[in-house]
Amino acid sequence: MSAAGSRATIHGQAAPAPLQGVTVLVTRPAHQAEGFCRLVETAGGRALRFPALEIQDPADLAALDAVIDRLDGYRIAIFISPNAVHRAIGRIHARRGKLPPGLKLATVGRKTALALERLGYRADICPPARFDSEALLEQPQLQDVADRPVVIFRGEGGRELLGATLTARGAKVTYAEAYRRGRPDVDPGPVLRLWSQGDGHVIAITSSEALRNLYEMMGEAGRQRLCSTPLVVGCGRMVDTAREMGFKQTPVVADDPSDEAMLEAVQKWAEKRKQTHE
Repeated sequence: MSAAGSRATIHGQAAPAPLQGVTVLVTRPAHQAEGFCRLVETAGGRALRFPALEIQDPADLAALDAVIDRLDGYRIAIFISPNAVHRAIGRIHARRGKLPPGLKLATVGRKTALALERLGYRADICPPARFDSEALLEQPQLQDVADRPVVIFRGEGGRELLGATLTARGAKVTYAEAYRRGRPDVDPGPVLRLWSQGDGHVIAITSSEALRNLYEMMGEAGRQRLCSTPLVVGCGRMVDTAREMGFKQTPVVADDPSDEAMLEAVQKWAEKRKQTHE
């Protein structure tokens, strides 16, 4: 049964929903938040939408177009995220109609692979578990890449591990920055009022950049309360970020940043909180 599956019954009555009475601050970009919000609400929680990232065009579209125009020269195209898929494929379709035949497609995780499928393409290389650059680099198809031209579609300022490792293995790597992450102009008032009422229970957040944005967006008035609020994060690297920023509690780390894994981690946090208060 999925994390958001049907409720169990106790003596013929529906058991309390796992997130009953819990408010989750949902920080995904506005266009990507609804799926997770629905899962939270189905589990009985309240989803408070507060995007901490905004996906924008890259600063240099001409550089992206130049890579797209010579895409026939690459053997492998790696997509770092669903945003990379949507932004890059949209631009590719506009400039050349479709991806060149024979180009092997790789994704960091299943969510990115699903984004490709929805646009009519299949990922040839995708880790079966652990959806990060390290897991992708373990795949057999990326071991012997000497002299192979590889293009990595990503956001501006992404991690260098993937490209650096493939270069060390002999690949000819090109980065194609398909988007950039911005800080949304969102009024923090509703969140601050919620916290003042004692109702802001947990924050679900999947990137260190979003966490830093959230810190800035809260302003002086909200930062102390922010750093006292529990976090559920999308990867282990964010634990160090939270510690450096002054968060008082160690974050709960989801298995991966997918909606389903994040919901499961929020529910684990809620169960532990319930046991503590009983």
